[in-house]
Amino acid sequence: MNIDKVISISGKPGLFTLVTQSKNGFIAENLETRKRTAVSATANVSLLSNIAIYTLDEEVPLADVFKKIYDKENGGEAIDHKSSETDLRNYMSGILPDYDAARVYKTDLKKLFQWYNILLNCGIIGPDNATENTDTPAIESSEE
Repeated sequence: MNIDKVISISGKPGLFTLVTQSKNGFIAENLETRKRTAVSATANVSLLSNIAIYTLDEEVPLADVFKKIYDKENGGEAIDHKSSETDLRNYMSGILPDYDAARVYKTDLKKLFQWYNILLNCGIIGPDNATENTDTPAIESSEE
């Protein structure tokens, strides 16, 4: 699973891919709508490949959590992110039993399951790439 160029932009719904750099930031494309948007260099952006889930012993990379969800659901969708907090936490316990419930908030779980379903529906998570993890650079410069 290659989520190295998949980002979340604070204040904008959905997930995006990095398309190219621009003079004052970069251009991102929404995974679902395919619409492109300019993103300022000062925007709060998170690369999914840099996000991890707290457990009692360590931090588990998001790609590994997505893989566990994919395996649990046999390639199907995860729980609806609008489910109750109890349902979200029970589902998470089935995926990652030792996740740190004190440091993983309801909003984190909602994002996790929403992001998984978006990535699955866009074909980024699938049978051919469920275990693939490449080390491509997050932003490629077009300057020479």
